[in-house]
Amino acid sequence: MLRALVIAGLLAVAPVAILNAGYAHAQGPQPQKCEDNAQKKAKRSMFGSILGSVGGSVLGSMGGNVGTVASLAMPAASYLGDELLKMLDCKEQQQAAKATDDAIRGGVGTEVSWKSETRANVSGKSKVTGQEQLADGGSCVTVTDVVIVDGEETTVPKKMCRARGASGYAKV
Repeated sequence: MLRALVIAGLLAVAPVAILNAGYAHAQGPQPQKCEDNAQKKAKRSMFGSILGSVGGSVLGSMGGNVGTVASLAMPAASYLGDELLKMLDCKEQQQAAKATDDAIRGGVGTEVSWKSETRANVSGKSKVTGQEQLADGGSCVTVTDVVIVDGEETTVPKKMCRARGASGYAKV
């Protein structure tokens, strides 16, 4: 019982710590590029998998909604192409990823726009342009991302799929 309470306590604090870290970063004087290398991605993936498994088990048995927590801490790299990741600072990557997530939730034809909170003359939008059902019960959507930096427009289409029974889409 004590072990379950400790794990539940850690899971309750983890999203707050992640959000506070993101808030503190956004308040800094200069927007910075996200530095991501293979080692950081592996650590984040391993930690996220462990935390997600434990959290899903604990919250699922308590009737919680894991999808809400997961969407707050979604890594932008799983939603955006490398080309866009290089153009945007960390906060803009999060805004673009959220726009993609919101557009997917709205379905085909849904377009969600965003404007940078950290740099002037940076904006973008995500639009769901197609959807298909897979034979195994999963589904895929086609999303077109548009990012405008200082008047220069970059358009990047992407395909995102989710397996049957999964709660979210991932870029393929």
